[in-house]
Amino acid sequence: MSVSKENIEIRDRILNFEKRIDEMHLAFQKYSQGEQYRVPNWEKLEMELINFSRYKIYDLALSNNLDRVLFKFQNRKRTISI
Repeated sequence: MSVSKENIEIRDRILNFEKRIDEMHLAFQKYSQGEQYRVPNWEKLEMELINFSRYKIYDLALSNNLDRVLFKFQNRKRTISI
């Protein structure tokens, strides 16, 4: 697999994680307002993020983007006070 294809796949996975974090945050807002009766499964998303973050990413921009997404998850997790 070429480096560019690998970088595109990594970028897509990072963007997918970011989208899922936003969806999880909205689900927690719905749960706290009583519109949803199940707590979102944030632990599964956290484990997937941790496992993905263990991969060695050689592209600096992708690595910085992953760091940003991990930071976003931690802030959202702290905001909802799990």
